[in-house]
Amino acid sequence: MTKIPLHIAEKLLKLQQGETLAASSIKHAVIEELVSESIVRRSGRVQKKLSVLNADSLKMYLQNRFGINDLQQYIETLSRENLSRNELTEISGNSKLRQVRTFKGFLINCYEPIQVKINGSEIVINPIAGTFQFIYDFETLEIPTGITIVGIENPENFRYIENQKYLFENIKPLFVCRYPQNQSKDLLKWLRPIPNKYLHFGDFDFAGIGIYLNEYKKYFGEKSEFFVPDSIEQMLSNHGNKKLYDNQKINFDSVSITENKLQNLIALIHKYKKGLEQEIYINK
Repeated sequence: MTKIPLHIAEKLLKLQQGETLAASSIKHAVIEELVSESIVRRSGRVQKKLSVLNADSLKMYLQNRFGINDLQQYIETLSRENLSRNELTEISGNSKLRQVRTFKGFLINCYEPIQVKINGSEIVINPIAGTFQFIYDFETLEIPTGITIVGIENPENFRYIENQKYLFENIKPLFVCRYPQNQSKDLLKWLRPIPNKYLHFGDFDFAGIGIYLNEYKKYFGEKSEFFVPDSIEQMLSNHGNKKLYDNQKINFDSVSITENKLQNLIALIHKYKKGLEQEIYINK
């Protein structure tokens, strides 16, 4: 089913209400149809004008051809930022009238139960082994301020958080995942206003540091920190990958970094000329 764009619908409403419009201001295939059906009249020799011959015929045409029962409601609904497919079907019979992102939210995981609120109701986050929990109404998610949000860059580390528990003995973590990447904007939108500390657990190379600085630190400021394990030098020396050093370019300003641990990590990466993938810390 063809759709009527919002700006054309707004002009049609003015015509329906008895206004006369310049033909040059409302060019669209639906106008040509309306003229050929003698519902809209095009008049004038030099400056063409459009006007409705029969408002009832226009209403019936919109209803039969586009499923639009109320043009005013159609315009008001399409003008809103957040829409559901249900609302689109209601105003036009066409759920694909406008692109609607229905699959919003992000994945969370934890190895100890955490009591949170969502939509005003208290629930316990406690996924069983082999499962994650997906938060859809993330705008209403409230967590205790003592919880540290740990952002994990790679899916395998997110899957096996129980095997990395030894890394986070001094905090009570709630793990969030950067993937799938089209959900990451929802994650940022939730993280930015909450007071909880954010700990970024990514790859220990220039790419991983760049992701942290460019996608998280610039928005979170002092409440964020790049996670650097105590064993990083030994791990980097023994298990680091030279290709991660040779093939990656620095896309951040090292001079502006204020985190001591992150500065030390960068120095170690240069010292050994290696990068280290975070999967090495999955204790099997």
